[in-house]
Formats: sequence, C-alpha cells, structure tokens
Amino acid sequence: MAYFDAASAVPLHPVARQALQASLDEGWADPARLYREGRRARLLLDAAREAAAEAVGCRADELVFTSSGTRAVHSGVAGALAGRRRVGAHLIVSAVEHSSVLHAAEVHEAGGGTVTQVPVDRTGAVDPAAYAAALRDDTALACLQSANHEVGTEQPVAEVAEICRAAGVPLLVDAAQSLAWGRVPGDWSILAASAHKWGGPSGVGLLVVRKGVRFAPQGPGDERESGRAPGFENLPAIVAAAASLRAVRAEAAEEAARLRELTERVRARVPALVPDVEVVGDPARRLPGTVTFSCLYVDGETLLHELDRAGFSVSSGSSCTSSTLMPSHVLKAMGVLSEGNVRVSLPPGTPPEDVERFLEVLPGTVAAVRERLGAPVATEAVPETGGDLVVDAIGRRCPIPVIELAKVIGDVPVGGTVRVLSDDEAARLDIPAWCEMRGQEYVGEEPAEKGTAYLVRRSA
Repeated sequence: MAYFDAASAVPLHPVARQALQASLDEGWADPARLYREGRRARLLLDAAREAAAEAVGCRADELVFTSSGTRAVHSGVAGALAGRRRVGAHLIVSAVEHSSVLHAAEVHEAGGGTVTQVPVDRTGAVDPAAYAAALRDDTALACLQSANHEVGTEQPVAEVAEICRAAGVPLLVDAAQSLAWGRVPGDWSILAASAHKWGGPSGVGLLVVRKGVRFAPQGPGDERESGRAPGFENLPAIVAAAASLRAVRAEAAEEAARLRELTERVRARVPALVPDVEVVGDPARRLPGTVTFSCLYVDGETLLHELDRAGFSVSSGSSCTSSTLMPSHVLKAMGVLSEGNVRVSLPPGTPPEDVERFLEVLPGTVAAVRERLGAPVATEAVPETGGDLVVDAIGRRCPIPVIELAKVIGDVPVGGTVRVLSDDEAARLDIPAWCEMRGQEYVGEEPAEKGTAYLVRRSA
C-alpha cells in the first residue's frame, strides 16, 4: 500500500519511536517536583523545549507544548485577541486558513468581534497588499498560514509580517505544514504547529509567543507551561516530538529536493495522461511533497475508493467527500474545480516506483469512474439550429450537473445558452470552473423555483 497523505499525518519517524520508548522509562514523573525522578523528568522537558525552540528559531521560554496543533491555534488566537482587547476586536484571516483558524474566527465573531477574510488568487496565495488594506486602527490580530494544507501553496509570510509589524499588529502563523522543511521566515509574532505533521506522535502541538507580544491566556489558570497550556505534560510524546523534528530537519534539504522532483513528475504527467484535469496550486511556491488536481466528470468519493482498492491512500478536498456536500473552502476561495479532487502528499522516503505505479493506475481508474457516471465523450458537432436548453439537475449531486451540462452544450448554437438547474452548492463553484477549462462563457446565476439556475453561453 502506498501512503500518499502526508499532509494529514506522517508515519512515526524512527527517531520518534526510539525517543518515545526511552522516555517512557525516564520521563513518567512530574517535572514540577524536586525529588530525583521529577528532576530527571524536568531535564527531559527542558531539553525537548530547547531542541524545538532551536528548530523554530525562537527562545526556549517563548515556546510551550500543547495537546495538539488545533489547541495551539485556538489558544494563540484567543490569547492574542484578549491581550489586545484595548486596541480593538478586529481579526484578519485569509480565506484559505486551516479550519482551526476559521473556527476560532467564528467564535470571535459570535462574541461580538469583527473578522475580515483576505481573498486569494487562483493559485491559493494571498497578496500582501490585501493584508495591508485590511488593517484598521482596531485590528488586534492577523493570521496567515505558512503553506496551505490542501494545495501546498506557500504564502508570503515574511512580506505580510513586515506589513503587520509596521502597523503594530501581531501576526499568528499556522506553520503545521511547513515546519518540517525549515524555519518560517519573517518577523512573525505567534506560531502554532503540530507534531504529527512531521513524524512525531499525535497529541503534541507547539505554541510560540514572542517576547513583547501582549498575550492573555484564556480559561482557568494553571502553573504548567507558563499558564498557556494547562494540564500535566505528556512528556514521552513531547520528547519524541522534539527529537523527530530535529531529525527531519537534518534530512530536510535532501528529501525536499527528491520529493519535489517526484511531485513535478505528477504535475506534468497527470494532465497528459488524463483528459479534462486541472492541476491546482502554485507551480513553484509550494510544499515539496504536495500536488493537487481535480478531474472533471468524476465523483471524488468514488475515485478515492477506487484508488484505495488499487493500493493508494490519497485524500481530497472535493465536496463529494464531505458529509455536508459542500465544496472545500480552499478550492472555493481559489475559484478552481472541486470535482474529483485528489491531493497527493508524499511522506519522506516515498520510493519513485510508487509514484510511477500511481501514474500507471490513475488514467484507467478515472476512465472507469467516468464511464460509470455516464460522462460525455467526444462526438461529432451538432448543427447550430438555435434554441436554448434547460438541464434539470435538481436533487442530483456532484458531479452530475456538470456532466449533464457537458453533454448538451454542443446542442445549442454559438451564442446560445444552457440553463442548469441545481440545488447542489458545489455547482456554484464547478460550473464556472468547467466554463473556464472548456472555453465557454459563464453568464451568472439567478434564483429558480427550486435551487438555482446557472447560465452558460456557448462560445466555442
């Protein structure tokens, strides 16, 4: 089985396994106690903090260990907003942040705060100028990921940090996806990360708050971890997390170059092997092991199941893999195709032959799923005999509305329109994306008796 979902979790690094086993024997006592076993545990905790701080590029007393990366984000956002409540209650986030950041923003807004979402371009990157434009006199905090979890696009953190610093606004960086590959550049103020993203054990996060940042930890007070992460430290997991972070950093440069070559292979060959595919994300400024693409006329959940049966563990941002049947907020913000979305994220050590086998299996798998759904195939042109068409796709889910549109677009003359009726939220994203891919004109949407009518004008 080839595991291609490192963006979700990386298998436990051998160094992490060794450190975990060793610290289970040495690090079980309370590091706050003064007797011998407690002092031994404290030495282990202090060494882990020093190692993690060196990897991040911060002081050891600026870093605390939390119970997860999500907890680090939530604590970081809440503490920074509370610490600067006298300044105001305005929060800035990008439209493609991890759900942990967006959920924290929702809670802040529900409590009376205000939130500005900065849009991204079609590659998933923010424009630093948009962050500058979003800053206000009452801005308490800005958030920006170092790299996107779904498409791998790296963000201009250093530029945004400089803008925020000049305005006196702290910048919180979600570094979960990038920290294994190197330090986050720029003069950021707060950083959060998660150990299971770099090969450490799950249940360990990092929260860094730079000296000088006004920060007020929320919730009941606790003497542990400077009051920022209450509860007894999971010392064996913390030691393993720090040890594995140091280990992956030692291998990062060589492994990044190797994985980048493999993902370049996927980016170049998938569109040549599979028709009607859009590769998404920035082609250059991206994580070395991540490549994401979307396939027209494909049910994403079915495609992932078929790839799993073929021996490949991949993930998806497609609406069809969500219990809510909603498009990925990242793909939606980018304005790209969400149908049949596949994220390939290669863990360190991925053999090239696994990637080659994936490229051999993918075309036939996509073709079989398309055939099962009745996707359109090339046909002779239909004479232009006038008349607009209505496609009633009410009650039919991703990707059927787009498949039905593709089947009939040739039945109207150039300049004629097809009106697609759909009550699937994914159609709002996928029909315009299909038009851009196929050279047709998306006119817009209008209310219908049931659902929404999406208008497409044939221009090619």
